[in-house]
Amino acid sequence: MTRRPARLHHTAYVSKDLEATRRFYEEVIGLPLIATWCEKDVLFGKERTYAHVFFELADGSCLAFFQFADPADQAEFGPPMPESPFHHVALHVDAETQAEIEARIRAAGYTEPDTYVLEHGYCRSLYVKDPNGMILEFTRDAPEAVVPALDQARRASAHAELARWLAGDHRTNNGFRSDHHG
Repeated sequence: MTRRPARLHHTAYVSKDLEATRRFYEEVIGLPLIATWCEKDVLFGKERTYAHVFFELADGSCLAFFQFADPADQAEFGPPMPESPFHHVALHVDAETQAEIEARIRAAGYTEPDTYVLEHGYCRSLYVKDPNGMILEFTRDAPEAVVPALDQARRASAHAELARWLAGDHRTNNGFRSDHHG
């Protein structure tokens, strides 16, 4: 068997405002700030001064953010987040956690278009835009979509389904959606 990474250690993004980012991730989402590394390094031909903060998920992995002291570095490394909803970070939650996060998001004043819910059939996804413009998805799987036999079938057909789609056969294979059009 091929060895593979054990889990995500962290993902990293550039923040416009680390205090706004901290408030959002700690106070609204509920992820504890577990490390702040204040650093100075020669990177890409120039000395850069920055802070690197880590917010911990339940499995020990983290969402991390940088903020640079020099506005020129901030502009160089912190381009705007893509506006596309197809560029996001998805985090797995159970139903109770999703409901709690949804309530905290609403209590903090987030409304559409900065937050919305999509029912994918196989999962329910809650989306919210953080203070940096990054979209987070909190997704919970539908119980009927995570049965071992279905997981085994999806794994067995993954390559064939991708090849089918890439060959131009764009029929949906998501039978969990109520709007399924086979």
